Amino acid sequence: MTSNDETSKETPNLQDVSRRKFLNTAALVGLAGAGLSVGLTSCKNEEKSAALTGAGKTGGSTASASSAVTYGEFEVPPGQLDEYYEFSSGGHSGEVRVYALPSGRTLKRIPVFNIDCESGWGITNESKAIMGTHPDGSPKYKTGDTHHVHGSYTDGTYNGKYLFVNDKIHGRMARIRLDYMVCDKIVEIPNVQGTHGIFPDKRDPVDPKINYTTRVFLGQEFHIPQPNDGRDENDPKKYYCMLTCVGSESMDVLWQCKIDGNLDLIATSYDGTLAASNQYNTENGVTYEEMMAAERDACVFFNIARIEAAVKAGKYFTIGTSKVPVVDGTKAANPDPKTSLTCYVPVPKNPHGVNATPDGKYFICAGKLSPTATVIDLALVHKWFDGGFKDPRDTVVAEPEIGLGPLHTGFDGRGNAYTTLFLDSQIVKWDIEKSIAQFKGNSKVDPILDRIDVHYQPGHGFTSMGETKDVDGKFFISDNKFTKDRFLPVGPRHPDSGQLIDIRGDKMRLIADHSTHPEPHDAIIVKRDLIRTKQINDLNEHPLAVKDAKDCRVVRSGKKVTVHLTSQAPAFGLREFTIKQGDDVTIILTNLDKVEDLTHGFAIPKYDINFVVNPQQTKSVSFKADKPGVYWVYCTNFCHALHLEMRSRMLVEKA
Repeated sequence: MTSNDETSKETPNLQDVSRRKFLNTAALVGLAGAGLSVGLTSCKNEEKSAALTGAGKTGGSTASASSAVTYGEFEVPPGQLDEYYEFSSGGHSGEVRVYALPSGRTLKRIPVFNIDCESGWGITNESKAIMGTHPDGSPKYKTGDTHHVHGSYTDGTYNGKYLFVNDKIHGRMARIRLDYMVCDKIVEIPNVQGTHGIFPDKRDPVDPKINYTTRVFLGQEFHIPQPNDGRDENDPKKYYCMLTCVGSESMDVLWQCKIDGNLDLIATSYDGTLAASNQYNTENGVTYEEMMAAERDACVFFNIARIEAAVKAGKYFTIGTSKVPVVDGTKAANPDPKTSLTCYVPVPKNPHGVNATPDGKYFICAGKLSPTATVIDLALVHKWFDGGFKDPRDTVVAEPEIGLGPLHTGFDGRGNAYTTLFLDSQIVKWDIEKSIAQFKGNSKVDPILDRIDVHYQPGHGFTSMGETKDVDGKFFISDNKFTKDRFLPVGPRHPDSGQLIDIRGDKMRLIADHSTHPEPHDAIIVKRDLIRTKQINDLNEHPLAVKDAKDCRVVRSGKKVTVHLTSQAPAFGLREFTIKQGDDVTIILTNLDKVEDLTHGFAIPKYDINFVVNPQQTKSVSFKADKPGVYWVYCTNFCHALHLEMRSRMLVEKA
């Protein structure tokens, strides 16, 4: 990794602090003008505010400098492999992106909720069946908004089998097979709008004899009347949100839990007993002013065993035409902790982000509009559910002041937390146990260990293997929302940035700075040896595979025509094929090449068809032959010295 100045081997962190202060001031003025000063007023004086923003002295370190970096230390030379995969959401592109770390190399874009003309996702029949279509074959949705990407687990760490990602716009969740790195299933969640946070069950056991359904939990952010069919549009008392549980293998919606307030992000415990979500709008308001009326919001915990027992006992209702069982997790329906399905822990107003510590002890909920992070002890949450005490707030064991605009927290496995500070444009490193000691009254303890500036307004942040019990404490990525003056200008729409930070030592060090296509949200960093991809497809996976070039043929049944076709460098199995104007045509194409990375493309001019088939893979497309003439079908993926000659003629006879 080299610096911008190729002649310099060591470069300190030279973020423009004055610009950062200006951005913070503008942001704070905007928040205050909008009536969002709640929580921020806990900065009691200018000296304390300066300490929180890194402008003055702190018990840890200042934000203006980091240890010098020898960039060659992190270089991945040509021909060598990176140590990690980064799987990142693609935001409103509707896709998932795959990077290599620490080099930052872009490896792949995985289309999920978006139409992709490079791979043919949304064009082929197989991808359309996954995405969903209208009766005429057109896509049910053309847009998506991926936010949170998480992997499947075995005993608290990634097993390399699946990724799960949400679509916030249309209330969907997708599953990606990691052996091929392709989406294989999309489920649309009933009764919801705005599926935002998702998280899989971490407890998937090593012992296959343990029989239960592995789950993925999704939070609903936008509360709506139920059923949402127009009858209660102007009765906000009928509005509510739900947590949804989906089976990770079946991809069936198993149950939903009605709650007070809106759900944001999701975390799960390592023992499989709890799921939780930070909440805003616990007032259940529908206007901005109503949503800001309460002094606090909450982090709500879901007792999974109790919810599933209630469903099994038939203590649920259904909504509209949906058959999904819904249990009532509202406060009014759960007055007794000993039988309650949910526990609402009060936290500062408008939190954003909840994360589980890798030791399984705590959930940390970020303050956003308060300069604090809230540490919740899971043993005390269980004690509350057992009736050990009445006030859920007593589960809070620390609430350190860490800076302005806390959003997301990662961990290093050494007892330290790393939180993004949106307004301060910083990452703050703090000691969890020291924050607990400070909360108990030890005023001599300062939990703040270090700060580093980022450029600018970090949103999500995450550490290498940080959402697992095998967290390794090497790297932190800060995905930042604003990059003015950071990269070559490309017009009004700036790229976002992902900054790679070394967290192995006492001081954080900025070691790489990459532009990213807007707008990434959450991501995970996974050790490369946990991902075991197949390099060649299984020919037998597709029931219609054309397994030999001798089987290429055209089959007609009235107006329906099926073309069975192979590709094998440098030729298609049929040099030409003839159909008639008005035919309903399906082309089934199998790539018979067995050489790794020998992909073929398939395009038909004027018919809007373009897709690729990997070695031993089969895909199909269907279309109406409405344009007579000669159409040269050609390979779009450079595959052979005679690639340009790899063509077939589609002859469409005039009716």
